[in-house]
Amino acid sequence: MYDMSSALTSTLTRPVGSNHIGMRQFNERIVLQAIRLHGALPKADVARLTRLSTQTASVIINGLLGDGLVVKQERVRGRIGQPSVPIALNPDGAFTLGIKVGRRSLDVLAMDFAGQVRYREVLSYEYPDPDIIFPAIEHKLALVDAQLGKLANRLVGVGVAAPLWLGGWRDFLGAPTNVMDAWNEIDIRCRIQTMTSLPVEFAKDTTAACVAELVAGQGRRLRNYLYRFIGTFIGGGLVIDGHLYPGSTGNAGAVGSLPLRSEEGKEPPQLLHKASGFVLEQILKQYGHAPAAAHDERAMSKPMEKQTTAWLKEACPALALTITSATALLDLDAVVVDGSMHRSLIDRIVGETAGVLDSYSWEGLTRPHLLAGTIGADARAMGGALLPLYAHFAPNRELFLKTEAA
Repeated sequence: MYDMSSALTSTLTRPVGSNHIGMRQFNERIVLQAIRLHGALPKADVARLTRLSTQTASVIINGLLGDGLVVKQERVRGRIGQPSVPIALNPDGAFTLGIKVGRRSLDVLAMDFAGQVRYREVLSYEYPDPDIIFPAIEHKLALVDAQLGKLANRLVGVGVAAPLWLGGWRDFLGAPTNVMDAWNEIDIRCRIQTMTSLPVEFAKDTTAACVAELVAGQGRRLRNYLYRFIGTFIGGGLVIDGHLYPGSTGNAGAVGSLPLRSEEGKEPPQLLHKASGFVLEQILKQYGHAPAAAHDERAMSKPMEKQTTAWLKEACPALALTITSATALLDLDAVVVDGSMHRSLIDRIVGETAGVLDSYSWEGLTRPHLLAGTIGADARAMGGALLPLYAHFAPNRELFLKTEAA
């Protein structure tokens, strides 16, 4: 038996500042991170959590108030002493743009300083054609800029989330070879950088989704976990010791390429051949249903329930097998599963995969907790938007700091 409570206990790094004069910018970021992680805080609590002196914390907060990055809330009367004034992030203090270039859709969104999506533009397509996608990105960036109005001057950066091999698995999508091959010669970040004067960050799409879950979802209370995102295909990310682990080439967590059991003499299928949204799309299409229904509530409706159940019977054992393999290698606290599908289907995937794991022998292993993600379809674009937010305002851009248990 594994101890679920200990697996879910946060034992992560507390943001700690410095009183050295030359560290003011770093201290500003530490203070902002403390407020982002804990919510609105009085100055005294900011000083305690960051281990800054009360005077230093007060000076930093006053500067942030002047910059419009934080705001004062209504006074709160405690049990003893004078009423305190909580300091909160100002949602309009800064904005970032997130761009998700997917195999079936493009998302462009604006995120405010509090991490909320304020505006969104979406384009759907059968396959990713660069001659269509890049003009669409430029157009949608202009639309979002116009929607922000005067607040557009508070934009600090753009984050792009896309598959590392966007031109891969062309046979799956039935896309023209020349269109998909064109992606092999394209640096997506550089192409988008030509469209804006803002700095542009890039991450693999499912790594970006993992960032969103790490900062705003289940990852806030986990230390070591594997993240899986089921979209058109299936991919993931990896968090070790509370830090995003990208790997040597930025491709850590590429679970879709994991091989499964195969018949003797045959090439093993990959996980994405069993547990991807594309496979469910094709099953639904075969029975005369709209393929897009795989990613909304229709997949669980009466007319399509039989086909979805058939997909689950193949997908969940495949997921369980690869979870066990990952656990043996990484000794995980948890595996988090999310995707572009409807929440009811994600919950069923988690439940049925857990049922398969129940049938396994865990002798010699500590079974990880299996959790549903909390962000959903927006995770990739939101993760993209978080990249420049943390590059500009977090004390360490690599880490996505989290809280220490009180």
